[in-house]
Amino acid sequence: MICAVYKSRKKEQTYLYVERRDDFSRVPAELMTLFGSPQFVMLLPLAKHAKLPGVDPQALADALAKQGFFLQLPPPAESLLVQHRRTLNLEPHTK
Repeated sequence: MICAVYKSRKKEQTYLYVERRDDFSRVPAELMTLFGSPQFVMLLPLAKHAKLPGVDPQALADALAKQGFFLQLPPPAESLLVQHRRTLNLEPHTK
């Protein structure tokens, strides 16, 4: 399976995967309004990519099959409280 990947010009680190290049017919109009004008990134053969950054390949394939699109949102920002507690050595360091 091959899908097309687009990035949002409005929302940083937000990507939209669709079944076919330039076919947004199954994407809700409200989502397209929030996403903005999609900027083509690449065609992605799913079978060759066992790992995708920030995306579960099986969830992506399932979403494409069921609804015709998959929306990848940016990772949540780390809490300022957690950052502060880490500077005070009250939270474990990650990575």
